[in-house]
Amino acid sequence: MEAIIEKIPVSVYGNANEGSVVVAKEIANFIRRHDAENKKTVLGLATGSSPIKVYQELVRLHKEENLSFKNVITFNLDEYYPMSPEHPESYVNFMHKHLFDHVDIPRENIHIPNGQVERERADCYCSNYEYAIDEAGGIDIQILGIGRSGHIGFNEPGSPIYSKTRLTHLDRITRKDAAASFDGIENVPQQAITMGISTIMKARKIFLLAWGAHKASIIKQAVEGEIRDYVPATFLQEHNNVNFILDTAAAQHLTRVTLPWLFSECDWTNLRLARKAVIWLSLTLNKSILKLTNKDYIDNHLSSLLNVYKTSYELNINIFNELQHTITGWPGGKPLADDSQRPERAKPFPKRVVVFSPHPDDDVISMGGTFARLVKHGHEVHVAYQTSGHHAVFDDDLIKYLEFMVDVKDIVGINAQVLQTMTRHVDCFRAKKTPDTRVLELFKTYIRRGEARASTRYIGVPNQRVHFLDMPFYDKQTKLNKSNNDLSKEDIQLIIDLLQEIKPHQIYAAGDFNDPHGTHKICFHAIIEACLQLRHEPWMKDCYIWLYRGAWDEWKIYEADMAVPLSPDEVSVKRMAIFKHQTQKDSVVYPGTDSREFWQRAEDRNHHTAVLYDTLGLADYQAIELFVRYRL
Repeated sequence: MEAIIEKIPVSVYGNANEGSVVVAKEIANFIRRHDAENKKTVLGLATGSSPIKVYQELVRLHKEENLSFKNVITFNLDEYYPMSPEHPESYVNFMHKHLFDHVDIPRENIHIPNGQVERERADCYCSNYEYAIDEAGGIDIQILGIGRSGHIGFNEPGSPIYSKTRLTHLDRITRKDAAASFDGIENVPQQAITMGISTIMKARKIFLLAWGAHKASIIKQAVEGEIRDYVPATFLQEHNNVNFILDTAAAQHLTRVTLPWLFSECDWTNLRLARKAVIWLSLTLNKSILKLTNKDYIDNHLSSLLNVYKTSYELNINIFNELQHTITGWPGGKPLADDSQRPERAKPFPKRVVVFSPHPDDDVISMGGTFARLVKHGHEVHVAYQTSGHHAVFDDDLIKYLEFMVDVKDIVGINAQVLQTMTRHVDCFRAKKTPDTRVLELFKTYIRRGEARASTRYIGVPNQRVHFLDMPFYDKQTKLNKSNNDLSKEDIQLIIDLLQEIKPHQIYAAGDFNDPHGTHKICFHAIIEACLQLRHEPWMKDCYIWLYRGAWDEWKIYEADMAVPLSPDEVSVKRMAIFKHQTQKDSVVYPGTDSREFWQRAEDRNHHTAVLYDTLGLADYQAIELFVRYRL
């Protein structure tokens, strides 16, 4: 076996902030050097979520460290077509909001493709854009993001390396990824004006930025794959001065991360790394852990692992037992049992439990089987829905509920004024007019609340243990800049108050950071911040925090601290609990990259996990839900 060589220089940082600061500093230093030489600096700029923190740091450097943009000329990569510059999703609006309105760049030095150019003049306009770049001396530093299809700029799959600035059609994946910002894919433009790949390749220095686990798969293809026009970012392998700037999440699929022993010596005293290596070897060879031999380790670059554990037999037993001890049918702890080898404490029993759910269905999608098991075992289980989830309700569903209320007006005694208001909203929807936004949100909020109560009632949780937090950040956050910076003291205080009231022994929270809309990660940060503020409380010192996944991703087996097996009947209970969320059935407003329904994703992942455990030589279950313990 030969290690896969990274064909592009890659720098990995702990988070997007760290990487962005490094890039901004390099840009600032370059501008200052050129200023000292009385030269112009030409920047190629990107839009989207990836470069926002770079622009924020450049603005800070301008305001606090006197970085001037008076001698900077900018050319933006692309713009939707047709697109008015006043449109909230236009890249003109984006660039002024995040950079140009906050620095001293002359307006005549700003170049952004014109999304309103007449179609018959588009070719001529694009040629002139190319000419303007050449006249400025060419691009010194080009900032890029990367799309899920591997596009750079709007150079979609199939774009040739010789392509120049042009009017192009957008791939459906690109339009689907932009759907949330445009309130539906039908509102996303089908075309764009973009710099071509050859235009990008002329830049003297290129930084490609990628943050988040949802970029990990395409980053691996771009960095380690063969050059092909179906993944346009692979053309960057032929550039002589390019650097991919990644956070740890975006780099997670690179071979240096997944199989580090193929690249360098590893610290095998790290037990989790040893577990990862043994599981990888077992699954690669399709042999159970207890059947692995010394030769298997030696032939697969893991001989150094044997130096620590002496023999494959000793290593195999050690890892097998570790995995065996993660499996439990008692997620709340088994009473009167020896808990020394169990993931949860036997005492106290029953426990007070809080299941936090970012949206009103993540609880049952991700840990519905464990949720039901905790209730069945008699624990005092509370569920806290952190956001209203109203963004994910189709207008058609709202009309259905409003029409129902109009139809039953005489039975329930709805007065004339209320009836008139509801009828007005139905008429507005039918006419494609926008009614009062807050009223719309409230209607959709109450629809999702009703579905959540139906789901928890099916599992056996009384209504008084169902809490709707409606955290304010959900409606305040911007569409392109969702981060824990959107959290307010009010958001965190809502969680603190609930935890102080319940004083739980267990907290379950979403660790599903592949959520493409960012809500899960923000909700997680809110919970952790609340727990940190409460860490000196006596009850908090004896509270375990368990992280679940399932809606967007699944934990790897080597990461798991608790594995809860589900029987076929329990899988059916989980499925029915998910079905109670009727507005999220069949199709959802923001499905992400996976076209399957949420119940299908969950069942397939839970079953796949069980198959992997069986392959490793452990018990054969129908399904398994995985959890990682988070330590403050």
